[in-house]
Amino acid sequence: MYAPWHVCLLFLLLAANAWGVDPHTLISQYGHTAWRVQDGYFGGQLTPAVTQTTDGYIWIATSTGLVRFDGVTFRPWTPPKGKSLPYINYLYGARDGSLWIGSIDGLFHWKNGALFGYASKPRSSGISAIIEDHAGTIWVTRYRINDGMGPLCRVAGATLQCYGEDNGIPGAYALGLVEDGAGNIWFGGESLCRWMPGSSSVYFREQQKNPAGNGVNRVAVGPSGSVWASLDGIGPKLGVQYYSDGKWASYVVPGFNGANVRSDALFVDRNQTLWVGTESKGFYHIHDGFADHYGSADGLSGDEIGSIYEDREGNLWVVTDRGIDLFRDTPVVTFSTKEGLVGPSAVSILALDDGSVWVGNGDALDVIRPRGISAIVPGHGLPGHNILGMFEDRTRRIWLGIDDTVMTYKYGRFSDISKSDGSAAGHVGQAYAFAEDVESNIWALTYVDALDQVRLLRIKGQRIEENIPVDNFFHRAHFLAADRNAGIWVLSYDGKLDRYRNGKAEAVVSLGNADGVVSAYSLYVDSDNSVWAATSKGLYRWKDGSLSVMDSRNGLPCSSIFSMIEDNHGSFWLYAGCGLLRIPASDWATWLKSPMSKVSVKIYDALDGAQPDSGAPYQPIASKSADGRLWFASNSFVQMIDPGRNYTNPIPPPVHIEELVADHESYSALQKLSLPPLRSELEINFTALSYTVPRRVFFRYKLEGHDEGWQEAGTRRQAFYNDLRPGNYRFRVIARNNDGVWNEEGATLDFSIAPRWYQTRGFVLLCVATGSCLVWIVYRLRLRQIARAMSARFDERLAERTRVARELHDTFLQTVQGSKLVADHALKDSNDHARLLRAMEQLAEWLGQATQEGRAALNSLRTSTTLKNDLAEAFGRAIDECRTQTPMETSFRVAGDSREMHPVVRDEVYRIGYEAIRNSCTHSGGSHLEVTLEYAHDLTLRISDNGVGIDSNVAEQGKGGHFGLRGMRERAARIGAKFTLMSSPGSGTVITTVVPGSIVFQNSNSTRFERVKSLFHLR
Repeated sequence: MYAPWHVCLLFLLLAANAWGVDPHTLISQYGHTAWRVQDGYFGGQLTPAVTQTTDGYIWIATSTGLVRFDGVTFRPWTPPKGKSLPYINYLYGARDGSLWIGSIDGLFHWKNGALFGYASKPRSSGISAIIEDHAGTIWVTRYRINDGMGPLCRVAGATLQCYGEDNGIPGAYALGLVEDGAGNIWFGGESLCRWMPGSSSVYFREQQKNPAGNGVNRVAVGPSGSVWASLDGIGPKLGVQYYSDGKWASYVVPGFNGANVRSDALFVDRNQTLWVGTESKGFYHIHDGFADHYGSADGLSGDEIGSIYEDREGNLWVVTDRGIDLFRDTPVVTFSTKEGLVGPSAVSILALDDGSVWVGNGDALDVIRPRGISAIVPGHGLPGHNILGMFEDRTRRIWLGIDDTVMTYKYGRFSDISKSDGSAAGHVGQAYAFAEDVESNIWALTYVDALDQVRLLRIKGQRIEENIPVDNFFHRAHFLAADRNAGIWVLSYDGKLDRYRNGKAEAVVSLGNADGVVSAYSLYVDSDNSVWAATSKGLYRWKDGSLSVMDSRNGLPCSSIFSMIEDNHGSFWLYAGCGLLRIPASDWATWLKSPMSKVSVKIYDALDGAQPDSGAPYQPIASKSADGRLWFASNSFVQMIDPGRNYTNPIPPPVHIEELVADHESYSALQKLSLPPLRSELEINFTALSYTVPRRVFFRYKLEGHDEGWQEAGTRRQAFYNDLRPGNYRFRVIARNNDGVWNEEGATLDFSIAPRWYQTRGFVLLCVATGSCLVWIVYRLRLRQIARAMSARFDERLAERTRVARELHDTFLQTVQGSKLVADHALKDSNDHARLLRAMEQLAEWLGQATQEGRAALNSLRTSTTLKNDLAEAFGRAIDECRTQTPMETSFRVAGDSREMHPVVRDEVYRIGYEAIRNSCTHSGGSHLEVTLEYAHDLTLRISDNGVGIDSNVAEQGKGGHFGLRGMRERAARIGAKFTLMSSPGSGTVITTVVPGSIVFQNSNSTRFERVKSLFHLR
């Protein structure tokens, strides 16, 4: 039996136009997307108006106004301030990029941000249709005319020039509007009119007297002067009428009877196919003499069709009472029960040389031919109930596994095979796979359910020559393929590849890898006698003892391969878990030479119609028909692709920048935009207008003045920036469509960001001036600091010289002077030897004392703590020197941990302490000296003795001609230390020096001290 005749349309697969939906494909086989009113997309009910402007946007009219659509987002259109639009009947995108809006109150024109109305007074007329003729003139038809002018008008500048009865146009209203190839304008109304200035024709005038009809609703024109008209009503002279050869008649084709259809939407697409939208039955697609129907039961948003429109990419838009639907071509075409298959169990597929395609479909055998789909079913020609494996041999005989028998088909008849003795073969098992070897033997792999046994049959002619149980050497065998030289190949489900030849079975190789065994799905031997196995872990190739695998490491998007087949151009197609994959012949050849090389892969996934499935373990599950099309069994349906057809979408998508959002405030994307100071974030929203597969539109963008290169946004339609500096910027965005065609020009947006008060040039100049002043002040302070440091160093040297001079004067020089007096006195009477001897003894004593005093002065100059940081050690040496000169008992105590000190301050402390210790040892006359050095927050030095003490006047002012006490006070003052002396006659002396830690200790102000050391080259 045959499927309904309308499916014959499927098989007139001619070379399809790259633009427009394939006219030879059923509506159910197109890609379909629906946006329903109930899902809240439109904000109101739809009116029968949809169009596309030259910028690429789709415009949709609703009961609340206009909606603009970019393929992802519906955006309500806001008219200019102070203006509004009434209820919209019709939309038209003109070639100049403007939008024409037909409403119940007249015509409106939107261009370059301005809205202009042609209505002369409120509710003067309603606009029913708009077209632009070949010369670029805008024409409209009107209804409810109140201004006394005709129903057909053209736009002339800022006015409408209308035509009526005086111009041969009858009736008070007009509906529908179309121009034919000869420049005639067709429109409906009370009658159907064909009009051209100076020429007109009227049809269906009798409708004015027919109470069953109210006139002509819509008109469509086709090639060769064909015209379709939709009349209001149902009947032989109503419904959809067709004009051809000077005659009108109800339009009737298989699957469509125009007399039974009420239509408000007639549309002829660029492939000259007629689309008929009905008032309550969905819509029809008519081409090549067949009609195909689609309604809400098939997935359409609604059954009442308001309008049909074709966009510039060839996608078809259908406006219904409950939504809007888009239909588009898909490279991979699906055949299921909707298209005429008997059932959802397509387990094997075989394309024959006569152009037909056989489908093992459960309990039926579907045969796809150019004239339609036929089905052979049990009781009507099929000698069984279950179709399994299939095969066509060299003699064009078809072998089939039917139930648990093997049968052949030729010349329209099924025949049984027999045993070698000629008796009926009977139940040989379920035949999974067939193969024909070089000796024309037919091999069949069967499973005998009753014995739970797999058998290999060798058949010659119609007789079984061998019936071999193979479970012992072909474990879980499922797939067969003939070797090009001798024997056959056998592949098990778990990936074991074996060969059977010359009556012997031999194990060849076990597929898989370190991850374990694989699941095998099909077996194929190519013209080079390479053996291919499609498995769950890649495509394996066995050739001349070498095993290689093509998988994700070679660039495949997934490793689960169900079947493979070569097209007529040498490319290989893999039916895989992630889609239908095409590998070019050049890449395939490269991989054969180097299995580690990468291959380029074209992926056809679910968006392209591919719905792969591993299917049942029967052969074949991939086949190539005589016209080069590739067919795949997907367990529940059949899929087909034509490698000879170009599926590339050649139209680069228009790119638009829609808005800029700065600190959550939206700005229109003007060509030059000035933004206030930016506080934090900036967002730029953009889009690209390709409606075929919007989810495959990819973007790149770059912010000149910020980004160094292009940023890959993927499918994201926003760019985000944070904390942009004030200045001028240019944002660029480009996009590519679903097939990788780029719009390199893209869109640009120039904008500037104003500076905040602290980012202005004046503020910057003020900061520079202030900074310069501060630098100058710091510089001056630094100079003063250096001068003070140098002065202090000079004072130190001067003080040291003064001290040495005083010491020499008070001690050494006086002793030398005294020695001179002794010598002079002795020389007055050189004959007095006794006196001379005494003088020499006294002179020797005084010279010894001078030597000690000179050595003491030298020691005071040379002894320093600068070579070491340890004051305790230095004071220890001074105390030891005291012990050698006097019998005083001494004690020395250090409190706290020694700390790093500035060497200049440290030496001053040492000089103070050394002077105090020496004075105590020399002049105090005491028996005990105690020295204490304390490291704490400050540095404290305490020196006390129990000697005769110091007179209060001497303690305050110093001893005349001596500079010891005065020098200690001066040193203490120079380093900011506190110097105290407590003494009285007979009570001993206590000298205390306290140096602030911020001055003496290095870590208190290390930077300042390091700079002082550097300036004075101190060590």
